[in-house]
Amino acid sequence: MIADERQATARLGGQAFSGLASLIEGVHRAVAGRAFRATGSVGGPVQVIHDAVASTVYSGLRVGGSAAAMAAAELAPLVGSATRPAGATRRGNQILAGLNALAGDALDRQANPLAIRMAVRCAGDDVAPTPAALAAAFPAATSRLAVFVHGLAETEESWVRPAADGIDRGYGVSIQQELGYTPVYVRYNTGLHISDNGRSLADLLDAIVGGWPTRAERVVLIGHSMGGLVIRSACHLGATDRRAWTPLVSEVVYLGTPHLGAPLARAAGRAGWAFNRLPETRPFTPLVNGSSAGIQDLRFGYVLEEEWSGCDPNECQRNHRRHVPLMDTANHAVISVTVTADPHSPVGAVVGDLLVQPASAHGRDRRGRHIAFPVETGRRLGGLNHFDLLGNPLVWAEIQELLKPAA
Repeated sequence: MIADERQATARLGGQAFSGLASLIEGVHRAVAGRAFRATGSVGGPVQVIHDAVASTVYSGLRVGGSAAAMAAAELAPLVGSATRPAGATRRGNQILAGLNALAGDALDRQANPLAIRMAVRCAGDDVAPTPAALAAAFPAATSRLAVFVHGLAETEESWVRPAADGIDRGYGVSIQQELGYTPVYVRYNTGLHISDNGRSLADLLDAIVGGWPTRAERVVLIGHSMGGLVIRSACHLGATDRRAWTPLVSEVVYLGTPHLGAPLARAAGRAGWAFNRLPETRPFTPLVNGSSAGIQDLRFGYVLEEEWSGCDPNECQRNHRRHVPLMDTANHAVISVTVTADPHSPVGAVVGDLLVQPASAHGRDRRGRHIAFPVETGRRLGGLNHFDLLGNPLVWAEIQELLKPAA
């Protein structure tokens, strides 16, 4: 972890401690306020003294916590630290991904060094989308690109599946060896709005295709979970703006993508709405409401800014999802899984892969507002969970079959 990351971590620790103190103070004041109101005017003088003392105590806690966190940052070099960025190691990369999933929008607004920037990744480092950098990172680049976009709290390394012999058996290796595509892994801040990441992906694809070491002739986009929504957002923007890369996209594969939203995200939103009703529980609202914009977008599968703008996530529980047509120059394929052996069973329809239900993955709305995914390119597999979609032989067999017509 480099110096600015250590300092950013210390500041974040101080903010977290301060936030915890403020949360406790909020609950304390709400409970005390209800008690003092019950005593009427008799308790007025006592409440004034109580509030003054409480303010002093909690202010001291916040200042002390921030000071302790900053001191830890100053002491860190004395006990040893790495000279590479935190994201250069697999463990550090995963920790950053989790942090950004929960609070990535706030980190981005603060220009915090811990905020992940969307980028192509290779060997634990960002690859600048310039001809020279791309040529160095992809010396054996082919004219066919397979761009992998991960899901919430994941990284580019989530696609890697090392076997017992240490060799990667993931989709990237398979698509390169068996179909001749060059795998390109993207990492991004999953705490940002999906529409913001969609715009960044559209821009990044412009740069990748424009700076690719050889002439790019075909592009396949593969997204897991939230990554599929980011791809849909980017494709919509790309088609609308007539971006140079859009005619090259032959196939888009969505793996367990919550096109109609995810039940857990909606449940968190409803819990946050309920917590916001009472003064005693209102301080806990951010903890249960999905703290980042990206998590909030997962409630209904928002891919456009117009779907979420002007909506207070603490109050609005209505679905504002709009019709977003699929890019008509590409083939679209959906693969969903269920933990039940029979993917068509009633239980499987409800529990899905534990995070996404098949109806949402295939865009089948009960009210008839379906997403126009071709039925013939839809695949349903049983006996697997949401994260098996990142690297499983059965799933790869389906991807391979879907891509072969374009090979």
